[in-house]
Amino acid sequence: MIIRLEQPKDYREVENLTREAFWNIYRPGCTEHYVLNQYRTNPDFISELDFVMEEDDGEHQSPGKIIGHVMFSKAEITLDDGTVFPSWTFGPISIHPDYKRKGYGLKLLQYALEAAKEMGIGLLQMEGNIEFYKHAGVNLASKMKIHYHAEPRESEVPYFLAQELIPGYWGNREGTYCPPKGYFVADENPEAFEAYEATFPKKEKAFQEGQLPQFCQSCGMPLTRIEDCGTNEDGSTNFDYCQYCYKDGRFLQDCTMDEMIEHCAQFVDEVNKQMPKPMTKEEYKQMMQGFFPMLKRWRK
Repeated sequence: MIIRLEQPKDYREVENLTREAFWNIYRPGCTEHYVLNQYRTNPDFISELDFVMEEDDGEHQSPGKIIGHVMFSKAEITLDDGTVFPSWTFGPISIHPDYKRKGYGLKLLQYALEAAKEMGIGLLQMEGNIEFYKHAGVNLASKMKIHYHAEPRESEVPYFLAQELIPGYWGNREGTYCPPKGYFVADENPEAFEAYEATFPKKEKAFQEGQLPQFCQSCGMPLTRIEDCGTNEDGSTNFDYCQYCYKDGRFLQDCTMDEMIEHCAQFVDEVNKQMPKPMTKEEYKQMMQGFFPMLKRWRK
């Protein structure tokens, strides 16, 4: 296998690879291929760390099949004193389904992390599966006192990870991380994403074991089954909104974000059944004031 920088001629092949690699893995369907498509012109994109892995024909005379890809981005952490601390993230990292569980993903990641360290990148955060990333020295971010913007501060978030590439770079700081705005491009431009997605062969979305927690992008209700979901105008499943918020292509409540939070707060006793520490209604509303602005319906 050869690892090299991505070139413009690779773009469509890499986007298709990314779509195949992520489909129904972390959520029903995926948006990672569109994130990649849009990120290449984002000022946070780091072109020097935009790598592909391709098959080697042994003679290096013809391009091989691209079987892996990874990209990096600038990011930041908001420290507890309100100052912004420079950081970085990476992903999507993609391995073609036919080549998964053969060590190629770890090889690509280790190569990219070494290149990042040589560039002076000191700290990385990302969302992903700790069972894979731990082999590259990645740990739960909460163990480094880095909190995830969409989870309670005291939570040990199993999918939010971090790694200090330069010892001492993070020190004993504490702060909160939110992914760069470029990672939300599909949510912020749903019509553009759907038009882009329509240029690929149709694939079926589905809930699968091992996916990240999915929440209604209006009220925050967990979505774990098709039956939980709303419907589009044509009757098809809408995986973004629950059946109580969205039906036949429209919202069932005409309300503001604050009104939705007030409505949801009446169910705090149900929420507390899933929380390590019970919350009062006012504490729940305060937490939702931080969470709801990240949901698709309320994001500005």
